[in-house]
Amino acid sequence: MSEYLLHLSELPNQPLARVGGKARNLGALIGAGIVVPDGFCLTTTAFRRFLDSCPGSDDLYQRLACATADERIEIGGQFRKLLAEVPVPPGISAELIEGWHRLAEGRPCAVRSSATAEDLRNASFAGQYDTFLNVVDEQQLLERVRQCWLSVFTDRATDYRARLGIDHREVELAVVVQLMVPATGAGVLFTADPITGQRGITVINAAFGLGESVVSGSVNPDLYTIDPNGAVHKTIATKAVAIEPDPTGGTATRELSTSQRGAQALPDNQIRELVALGRRIEAHFGEPQDIEWAWSDAGIAVLQSRPITSLFPMPDQPADGRLHLYFSFGHQQMMTEAITPLGQSVLRTYFPFGRRTPSGESTQMVTAGNRVFFDYTEPLHTPIARRVLAWAVGSMDARVGHTVREFAARSDFQTAHRPAPRRELAINTFVLRAAARVLADLLVSDLTQRYAAIHVFAHQSLATAQAATSSSSGADRIAAIQSNMHAVTPRIVDELVIAPMSALIARQLVDRLSLRWLGDTDDVGPLDKGLPGNVTAEMGLEIGDLADLVRGRPELRRLLEFPPEPFELDQFDAVPGGSEFRVAFGQFLDHFGMRGPGEIDIARPRWADEPTTLFTSILANTQTTRPGEHRERFQAAAGEAAAAVDRLLTRVRATRLGFVRVRVMSRLIRVHRTLMALREHQKFLTVRLFDIYRTGLKDEVDTLVQQGHLRSAADADYLTLDELRQLLLGRVPSTLDETIAARRADFESSTELPVPRLFTSDGEVIAMAGVARHVEGVLVGNPVSAGVVEGRARIVMRPQDATFEEGDILVARFADPAWTPLFSAVRGVVLEVGGVMAHGAVVAREMGIPAVVGIDNATTLIADGELIRVDGTRGIVESLKPPVAAATA
Repeated sequence: MSEYLLHLSELPNQPLARVGGKARNLGALIGAGIVVPDGFCLTTTAFRRFLDSCPGSDDLYQRLACATADERIEIGGQFRKLLAEVPVPPGISAELIEGWHRLAEGRPCAVRSSATAEDLRNASFAGQYDTFLNVVDEQQLLERVRQCWLSVFTDRATDYRARLGIDHREVELAVVVQLMVPATGAGVLFTADPITGQRGITVINAAFGLGESVVSGSVNPDLYTIDPNGAVHKTIATKAVAIEPDPTGGTATRELSTSQRGAQALPDNQIRELVALGRRIEAHFGEPQDIEWAWSDAGIAVLQSRPITSLFPMPDQPADGRLHLYFSFGHQQMMTEAITPLGQSVLRTYFPFGRRTPSGESTQMVTAGNRVFFDYTEPLHTPIARRVLAWAVGSMDARVGHTVREFAARSDFQTAHRPAPRRELAINTFVLRAAARVLADLLVSDLTQRYAAIHVFAHQSLATAQAATSSSSGADRIAAIQSNMHAVTPRIVDELVIAPMSALIARQLVDRLSLRWLGDTDDVGPLDKGLPGNVTAEMGLEIGDLADLVRGRPELRRLLEFPPEPFELDQFDAVPGGSEFRVAFGQFLDHFGMRGPGEIDIARPRWADEPTTLFTSILANTQTTRPGEHRERFQAAAGEAAAAVDRLLTRVRATRLGFVRVRVMSRLIRVHRTLMALREHQKFLTVRLFDIYRTGLKDEVDTLVQQGHLRSAADADYLTLDELRQLLLGRVPSTLDETIAARRADFESSTELPVPRLFTSDGEVIAMAGVARHVEGVLVGNPVSAGVVEGRARIVMRPQDATFEEGDILVARFADPAWTPLFSAVRGVVLEVGGVMAHGAVVAREMGIPAVVGIDNATTLIADGELIRVDGTRGIVESLKPPVAAATA
């Protein structure tokens, strides 16, 4: 069309960098035959030319790149002031006016921003850039285009980019100029429910006049919800006003008559037409869409369409066509961050249920948004398993257990069930076998032998895995790893997963019997403290021992605070006391070096890979505790437990039939305290096995890099085990590089997704049952470790970034075992994710630290440095006063 202008018909094949997201999507709609108002696009070339004509813009960009939130407001204002005083370059203005005359011939137009970081899958930027309606003359056109360009530097746009980590300089703006639609009604359409996430539901908001009233929120629009069967559910709002074109340009608000206010804004025929149009657009783009539309005598026109970025991605649809329920593995493991494709593949291979081939991945684990989810569908359709599953997940998180029971009773879930006797028999057989093992633990098992046998099993499992991976190479080594996973995990379930369940049931029975026989549970709470043999608690205690070696050695402390890069352990020898510390630290790494944040992802680095990440935990302990205090606290907790046992048994012995009851109670307490310590052994064995697998995989990945099949070892993180095996067999697909690049981009874009605990195969995020409402100054969660403590909140997003002072309280999103070394440095713990059986909860109870978990958005609702009270008995966190000055954690 010209140097700067493209007709909308030319947009379907234009790159994002030239026309921006909104215009590119309009081009796609036109290419699909969707009715779009005629118009043209002023490309990003014009925007760049305009900025180039503005002296001082480079300096402002440089300042904006490293600015704080307050500084961004100031710099953005300077940017807008500068650009407002610079004329639109003559070549651009001439082509713009000429194009407008050819298009409009005196008719009004809409001028819409189209940024290069807009209407994308992971960044909608909805409402961030300006749109202007009813532009009626040349002067208005030029000024509205300039204002679109200026909107790149509004406070809302710069802040949004900063939060998403998008380079300000990389964002450029095209402008779409389209004929106005003389709308009788307008609004937005969602091809999935934007609140619940449920696909197949269509949601329409509609109002009279222009759609600006709906988008801006100036009117309560009608709400039409259309279910997958086509039934329309209407909520007709009272619409006081309509926004309409003003003859002099822009828009004006008109009050509606009494009869119009309660009238339906969109007729039934147009509702059905709009639903069909939405499904057609969704099918074209391949994902749910947020669509702006307008209705006039000429019919329905689409003004824009973009992905609904708030929806959590869907897993592959189940082949059976039934409604499935998925539970977040990350919430169960206290690590809700994204997992690499290799990590997902390993977890699905390692999971002992739903595998059909020797190298296959579990069908009862699905992936979505680079997270892993359990598929609860089959056990929930099996009566015995349904009760056990609801109890098991409820024991970890009462809200999840209650929600699972409610979902299992839903008619749409029940009616979708198709009996599968063989599958149900297999599930029931496993449940009954597990129940028999639990019953034996409660009644007759020799607990000392049970404990010893588990340690022998762990040792044998590690030796077998080591032999399998070290005796093979190439594709055979990958196959050996897969085979070893398939062989060891059913045994892990039998030996290490059931034991803590036995302990949990014993604990619940102690609770009930204490209430029945004594009328209270006053002495039951301390039974969870100071459990013997918990490997995660021992790991934290050893961190405290390392901290004691740092005290009084300022040069060693400085080395930990400012380690050189790269860092080698023998650098400790250069400072006084460093050699002793190096030996102890080396022993710690021998014991626990295979651990690290996010350790369920086999691709994540371990402490052995990055030992400096542990220095923060060591220093935190030196700053907040006195020498030996960590051991004293643990011993004190164990002493409290022993005293509680004595009191409880003494009181039971004094009741009727006390000589019998005390034997029952004593057995249950022994089962609980002996086997609950094994809660962490399953995870510890898993990460040690993963360490063996990682070593074998690393050797083969290095081979693939040397052969030129992979550009770097990091590329392997975006492949599955089977794909690595095929590469080692010489089967290299021509699209390998593109596949890796696409998965890497998808992984990076998914890192900040909010992860649902429970959702369905049609995308519905299940609302959690029994969620207490937050009241002013009080947050309600799950009580997991009794006691009350007051202190300063420290918001910590990564354990290696933590800094504490004495009396601080840790507030974090989650706490997998790699976080627990921080526990001995704090007086309380608050977590967004977790339940009574979570790693952090178990360790907090053992150490006698009050803890509350399951407070959604705790890291944003609580301010860093805020004085709070944590009541781990009642499960509440109270704000005591405004935030106080504190270092950023």
